Amino acid sequence: YSRASSVMSNPFAHIVEPLDPQRPDHKFFNLSKLGDPRYGKNRLPFSIRVLLESAVRNCDEFLVKKGDVESILNWKKTQTETVEVPFRPARVILQDFTGVPAVVDFAAMRDAVKQLGGDPEKINPICPADLVIDHSIQVDFNRNLKFNHNSYFTAGHCSLLSFEVGLDVWVASLKTTDEYEINLCVTYRTDSLQKNQDLEFERNRERFEFLKWGSKAFRNMRIIPPGSGIVHQVNLEYLARVVFDQDGFYYPDSLVGTDSHTTMIDGLGVLGWGVGGIEAEAVMLGQPISMVLPEVIGYKLQGTPNKFITSTDIVLTVTKHLRQVGVVGKFVEFFGPGVAQLSIADRATIANMCPEYGATAAFFPVDDVSVQYLEQTGRDPEKLCYISQYLRAVGMYRNFSDPSQDPEFTQVLELNLCTVVPCCSGPKRPQDRVPIADMKKDFETCLGTKQGFKGFQVLPERHAISVPFQYNGEDYSLSHGSVVIAAITSCTNTSNPSVMLGAGLLAKNAVKHGLSVKPYIKTSLSPGSGVVTYYLKESGVMDYLSQLGFEVVGYGCMTCIGNSGPLPEPVVEAITQGDLVAAGVLSGNRNFEGRVHPNTRANYLASPPLVIAYAIAGSVRIDFENEPIAINPQGKEVYLRDIWPTREEIQNVERQFVIPAMFKEVYAKIENVNERWNSLKSPSDKLYTWDPKSTYIKSPPFFEGLPPQSIKDAYVLLNLGDSVTTDHISPAGNIARNSPAARYLTSRGLTPRDFNSYGSRRGNDAVMARGTFANIRLLNKFLGKQAPSTIHLPTGETMDVSDAAEKYQKDGHPLLVLAGKEYGSGSSRDWAAKGPFLLGIKAVLAESYERIHRSNLVGMGVIPLEYLPGDTSDSLGLTGRERYTVVIPEKITPRMTLDTGKTFNVRMRFDTDVELTYFQHGGILNYMIRKMSEK
Repeated sequence: YSRASSVMSNPFAHIVEPLDPQRPDHKFFNLSKLGDPRYGKNRLPFSIRVLLESAVRNCDEFLVKKGDVESILNWKKTQTETVEVPFRPARVILQDFTGVPAVVDFAAMRDAVKQLGGDPEKINPICPADLVIDHSIQVDFNRNLKFNHNSYFTAGHCSLLSFEVGLDVWVASLKTTDEYEINLCVTYRTDSLQKNQDLEFERNRERFEFLKWGSKAFRNMRIIPPGSGIVHQVNLEYLARVVFDQDGFYYPDSLVGTDSHTTMIDGLGVLGWGVGGIEAEAVMLGQPISMVLPEVIGYKLQGTPNKFITSTDIVLTVTKHLRQVGVVGKFVEFFGPGVAQLSIADRATIANMCPEYGATAAFFPVDDVSVQYLEQTGRDPEKLCYISQYLRAVGMYRNFSDPSQDPEFTQVLELNLCTVVPCCSGPKRPQDRVPIADMKKDFETCLGTKQGFKGFQVLPERHAISVPFQYNGEDYSLSHGSVVIAAITSCTNTSNPSVMLGAGLLAKNAVKHGLSVKPYIKTSLSPGSGVVTYYLKESGVMDYLSQLGFEVVGYGCMTCIGNSGPLPEPVVEAITQGDLVAAGVLSGNRNFEGRVHPNTRANYLASPPLVIAYAIAGSVRIDFENEPIAINPQGKEVYLRDIWPTREEIQNVERQFVIPAMFKEVYAKIENVNERWNSLKSPSDKLYTWDPKSTYIKSPPFFEGLPPQSIKDAYVLLNLGDSVTTDHISPAGNIARNSPAARYLTSRGLTPRDFNSYGSRRGNDAVMARGTFANIRLLNKFLGKQAPSTIHLPTGETMDVSDAAEKYQKDGHPLLVLAGKEYGSGSSRDWAAKGPFLLGIKAVLAESYERIHRSNLVGMGVIPLEYLPGDTSDSLGLTGRERYTVVIPEKITPRMTLDTGKTFNVRMRFDTDVELTYFQHGGILNYMIRKMSEK
C-alpha cells in the first residue's frame, strides 16, 4: 500500500535514502532533505508532519500532487483557507457493528462489478484492514451468588441473606444479636462470562459465519475473533505499528477507523481518527481521504496532578474545556512538560474522548514514554530500535520538556494538572462535567430544571418520592438518583492499568471495611483485553472486585454502547411506578439519553474507582466529602476517603504486576484462542451466496439508485432541534417489541427472544431502515415530546418515523429533515447516513454538522444543506409544514450557495471536489464500482 514500486515516478524520489547504511534495502523519505525551512525549523505541528510525509511518499501527480505537498508545507497560511489535500492512511481498523456492513458492501460490490462485466475479485482491501469483533456481547448474566465453605465473610446484625445459584434462589434466615457474628463466605460465581459468550454466539452465529467467510474471501483483511477485547485497546496494545516497515520503506503508522474513538491511538503517537464506514471502504479500496487542512490547537499541559486524581478526571476536565472553546473539525496537539507526567494509558484516555470534545484528532507525538510503553506491551525489540531511529531522522520524535521543539499552533490553550479535581460528567452529555463535591447538589438541581441536557422537570413535591419493592425476598426502595447500573466498561478506562488497579484496590479496602453493593444493582466488569484480567488476578484484587459484584462478564464494549442487558423486573417496575430518574454510572465515554439503558434517565461517566464508590453508596445523591459512603455491619460510618487509594499505591502495584510477559502471552494466541470461532464453518466461494431467508445478512440496494437530481416539493419528515446525535438517528441498542423493526422480524417468523440488537443486524438494510430515528428520546418539534414518531403531513396522522417515510415513498414524495446545531454529533455510524437514504430523505437542512456525519451523508448521496450565518428555522419562520424545492445547478462547486425556491438561500456542504465527484455518481460506493469496473 506504500506504493514503493512507483517511487521512481515520484517527484520527491531524490530524498529517498537508507535509514541504516548496513541495511540499504530499507529506505525512507528523508523529509529533512526537502531543504524547506517551513519543515526544518520545527514550525509544523507534529500531526501535520504525518500528513506531509504521507503526501510526499505517495505523490504520483494523480491522486496526490506536488501542489498538495506545497499546501501542507504552507500550513501556516492554508489552515484558514479551506484548502483540500489528500491523505492516504497506512491502514484501516473496524469493529464488527460497522465492519459487518462494510463486508456486506464489499460482497455486494463484487456482485455489481460482475454484472457490469468486470472481475469481481478485484474488489479487495488494498489498504491493510483489521476488524475486531467487540460490539456483539451483552451483559445478560452478571453477579450470581454462590455458597462457598472454604473461606468466610463476616456479617453482623443480619436477619436475612439470599443466595442465588444458577436460576434458583436459596434463602437462609440467620438471626444474630449484638454479641455474635456469623462467619460465612459469599462469593460470586464466575460463569457469567461463559454464559454471556454462549449467548453471543447463539445470537450472532450467522454474522460470525459471514465475517469468517470475509476473512477468507478477501485478501489483506485480518479479523480478531470475539472474546479478545475492545477494538481500540487491542489496537493500542497489539495492532499499532507506530512505524511501518513494508515494501522496503519505513513510514509512520497512521489509520482511519469506523468508530469515532479510533482517536485513542493518537495517545501513542499514531495519527488516526474516525470516519464513516462508507469513507473507510473507499480507503480500503485504495482511495485517499480528501480532507480540508485543519487548524491545530496546541494544548499545553503543565504541573502534576494531586495524588487522588485519575486520568478520567483529567479527560473530563479537558472535554469540558475544549467543548467550551470549540474545536470541531480541528486537530488538538498536546505539548508541554505536563505531558511527560502522563503515561501512555493516561494519554490514550484523553485521546479516546476526542469526539466528545469535538476535535478530529487529539495527538500526542512519540517520545521516550511511548517507546517504554511498546517495551512494556511486549513489542519486538528490533522494531523498537528502528522506530526510534526513523522518527528521530524525520523530526517526529518529541521531547516534551524541551520548549525549543514546540511547533507553531493556530491557538494555544493551557491546563495546569494540579487544578484538576475528582469529577463525573452527566447526566446526559460527556462535556457536562460535575465535580464530585457538587454531585448531590447538581443532581437535585437537575431534577427540578426544565427538560433539557441538565434538567428532568420533576415537580418539587415528587423530589423525595420513594418506591418500595422486593428483590429475592428482601425489601428495598428506589428514589430519584438511585443507582441501578454500575459498569466498569469501555476502552476509555479499561486500557489504563492505573484506574483499573485503583478500582481493585478500592474494592479491596471496601471489603475489608465490611462494605457491599446492594444485589439489585446491575454491576459488571468488561475489560478491553485479556491482559486486564491477567494483572487484576495476579495483583490479588480480582477476588475483591468479584465480592462487590464486579466480575468479568465479557470482553467487549457492552454497557458503554448500550449492551447493558436487562434490569431485574422488580427494579424496572419500581422505576416505572414512580416515574423515577434512576441513574447509571459507567466508566465509558458516552452518556447520551437512551444510550445506556431505557430505564436510566441519568447517566454519569466516571473513573472505575468512582463507579464502585457510587455502587456502594447506591445513589448519586451523596456528598462524599461530608457524608459516609456506607455504614458497615458493625455500625461504623465509612467515608470514601477511608478506602480511596493514592496514585503512589497504585503505581507501586502497576510496576510489579503489569509486565511484558502478560501482553506476549495474551496476544500470541489472540487470533486462534477462541474455539467457538475456530469451529465455525463458512463458504469458500469468492462471491457470497445470499440467503433470502436471512434476517442478519442481506444484499443492500445501494447500487440501484439514480444519478442525483433536483428536489421538488419535498415534505419534512422530521423537524429537529440542536445536538441531534447519531444515537438519535442510527439504530442502536435492543429492538423494542412495539417497533417497526420488531414487526418486520415478527413477519419473518421470529419471536422477541430472537430479535437481538440493532447492532447485530447492521448487515440487513430492511431492519436498519425501520430502526432509523427509532430512539425513544428523539425530540421532534412536530410532536413537542420525546418519541420515535412523526406526523404524516398529508393526513395529519401520527405514526412511527419509518412507517411515515414508507407512506411518503409509496406516494412518490421526496423527504427532507430540518435540524439545528451540531446535527449528527456522536459516534461515527454509517447507518446514520444509510438509514435516512433508505427512508427517502434527499437532503438535511441544519445550522451546523458534526464532521464525520456530514461526510457520511455525502457518501450516500444525501445533500447536507446549511443555513447561512444568522439564519435559523426560527428566524426564517419555518414550521416544517412547508414543502421544499431545491434546484441543483448543472455545475456545482464546493460550499456553493443555493436558492431553495423559497425566500432564503442555503449553503450546499460539499466541501471538496472529491465529495462533489462522489455525489455526482450517486455516492462513494457507486463511484468505486464504476472505477473498478473500468480497470
